[in-house]
Amino acid sequence: MINNKSKITTKMIRLMTVAAVFCSMALTACSTKKSSDISAVDSTDSQVTSVADSSAPQVTSAEKSESKQSSDAPESSVPEETETVATSAPVSFSDSATMREKNALSKAQSYLRFSSFSEKGLIEQLEFEGFTTSEAEYGARNCGADWNEQAAKKAQSYLDYSSFSRDSLIEQLEFEGFTHDQAVYGVDQVGINEEDQAVEKAKDYLKYSSFSYSGLVEQLEFEGFTHEQAVRGVDNCGADWNEQAAKKAQSYLDYSSFSRDALIEQLEFEGFTHEQAVYGVSAVGY
Repeated sequence: MINNKSKITTKMIRLMTVAAVFCSMALTACSTKKSSDISAVDSTDSQVTSVADSSAPQVTSAEKSESKQSSDAPESSVPEETETVATSAPVSFSDSATMREKNALSKAQSYLRFSSFSEKGLIEQLEFEGFTTSEAEYGARNCGADWNEQAAKKAQSYLDYSSFSRDSLIEQLEFEGFTHDQAVYGVDQVGINEEDQAVEKAKDYLKYSSFSYSGLVEQLEFEGFTHEQAVRGVDNCGADWNEQAAKKAQSYLDYSSFSRDALIEQLEFEGFTHEQAVYGVSAVGY
């Protein structure tokens, strides 16, 4: 029985997210440089205005002050235009926070800008970055994340590339570190259609393996679908069961040897009918 719980390798995810953060930091650095260049130009403009004002004999002190305030205005407005927009709450540092705790909080915010995490998952990610457990906990618990909404985003990200029963998607979110209540909220928010998911899951299995009708129904039930949902999925997956028997027969012959009768018996054991098993064995040259 295949156990396809789609448990994503944690280390690979962490390495991918680290790479994405570096890209984000590079973009932010470019934005900051641009802001600094604009400020420098504004400062030069302000100096030119000041010289022109001093050469005018009838300009009053009040007018000079007003002119200086006007020339300074663009410099203060530049950061607002170039500031990076965050999807979570702004970073708020505690006065008693250490520098490393502040760095952990900033890092947590940066991760939440482009991916979704459970609180536990974010703490583990920060620890992977080299922060201590206490520093990572500070960052995750003060980043302003709504963990229910994070669960909903994570659920949608899984459905964007694979298919799940309701129960298996809840289990997957719990594996990611969400509480049961958060996982249930996330799955309910994405509005999963289990009958359609069963059809897609059956097709997914047939892309890389061969099954009998009954064997595929059992596999979908193992994935958390009800018997009725599994049957509907298999009925609508478009499989040719004779061809599936032939592929299964070939897969056995690829790593072992069989007599004709023994191979037929093996296919019947896999759930194929006698006629399907005979077809499969004949198709591979027996």
